[in-house]
Amino acid sequence: MTLRLRALAVGLACMMAGCANVPREAGFGEVQNSVRQRIDQRIEWNQGTEADAAVSDSVRALLAQRLSADESVQVALLNNRRLQATYEDLGVAQADLVEAGLLQNPVFLGQIRLPGRPANPWEADVTQNFLDLFILPLRKRVAQAEFERVKYRVAAVVVEHAAQVRIAFYRLQGATQLRELRGTAAEATEASAELATRQFQTGNISDLDRSNEQALHEEAMSELLRSEADVRTLRERLNGLMGLWGEDADRWQIVSRLPAPEPDLSLGRLEVLALSQRLDLSQARREIEVVAHSLGLARLRRATGGITQFDVGGHYEREPEGTATWGPSLEITLPIFNQGQPAFARAEAQLRQSQQRFEALSAQIRSDVRVASESMFAAHRLAERYRTSTLPLRERIVRESQLHYNAMQIGPVQLLQARAAQIDAGRQYIESLRDYWVARAELEQAVGGRLPTEPPGTRPTHIETIGEPEQQLQRHGHGDHQ
Repeated sequence: MTLRLRALAVGLACMMAGCANVPREAGFGEVQNSVRQRIDQRIEWNQGTEADAAVSDSVRALLAQRLSADESVQVALLNNRRLQATYEDLGVAQADLVEAGLLQNPVFLGQIRLPGRPANPWEADVTQNFLDLFILPLRKRVAQAEFERVKYRVAAVVVEHAAQVRIAFYRLQGATQLRELRGTAAEATEASAELATRQFQTGNISDLDRSNEQALHEEAMSELLRSEADVRTLRERLNGLMGLWGEDADRWQIVSRLPAPEPDLSLGRLEVLALSQRLDLSQARREIEVVAHSLGLARLRRATGGITQFDVGGHYEREPEGTATWGPSLEITLPIFNQGQPAFARAEAQLRQSQQRFEALSAQIRSDVRVASESMFAAHRLAERYRTSTLPLRERIVRESQLHYNAMQIGPVQLLQARAAQIDAGRQYIESLRDYWVARAELEQAVGGRLPTEPPGTRPTHIETIGEPEQQLQRHGHGDHQ
């Protein structure tokens, strides 16, 4: 009798046999490829291996030089701990996929009865959920679709984080350049204020003229202090995105000058590109597949009348008299109150919901691309206007005003106004450059990756490197009064 019971247990164990090992890579290679195709950056998953030390060395080497936008993004992707935590979602989804491919463990029930006689009666049952054999393929498809969705979601988080780093970098770069401009303006107004004081002491100008020079210097100093505070705040924001703290957060520097704008792109092409490479849209598409497979699972359960447990197995019992009985056993839930209709209706509603979310996201992506494109085009045009018209005009006005003032044809107020207007034009030019690069980074975020390179001649010519307003101030901000 015992031999038959053992044979039953061995048979159930064989049904459960299979590879239950969970791969450590968990689809991370596919995530790496998706990220590389979209933003051409490297990502690594810190899993306590020897390669992690090489990643740390790469981060330190990047921090030892002046960071560009791309290098700041690379530091963040290698060093940010939140991204490392996100990668663990791959391991969770991989484990769920492996578990979904396994049968439920059999259930063993044993009892020993102690009557008032020497013999020890006992009984044992071993059961296995028979329905699990039919549900397993559908359950595995659900887990596989969920695993694919998680891979898209993790890659989307990486690309989104890279866009946030790039935006923060350009904001910091613009603030740094504005601080330089305002520092130059403060030096120029300080020299003018000191000269005005000497001229007032010799009786060449009035107290009002001297006070105007001093007021202009105070305004320049206030703007400089505000700029320095902005730089500190934006630097810490970028520190957080790059995952830096302590000495690493203090020692890195960035390329201080904003680059010239790049050629514009075709809006139509960008919408098509966004719909093809946005990872969150791919994630939404995979979510539809997950829900669709879940609907199939709910349909099967409804077809079985709501039976969720159908356990078959073997029973063995030894009586106090020493006799024994054995035979098959069956345990089944009775679908009296719930035949599976609520679960099926819920799955249908979730499928419709995921389809509507997919369509809504598609429409939102198109809108995001148009908004970011218009912002970038507007900032591009504005920066070009300042470069070609406003800045040269303001420079000429300051130069001519200085000549007229030296010839005593205008007073110091007019000269101060010309200088203030030049400083303001330089500020607005830098802000337009910053807005362009921020808008371009936001457009990359909307598109879901790097923007394509247009063939030559398809858009207006490339904007050349321009003279800096700080240099203009150094040439004309220290004009000598005669």
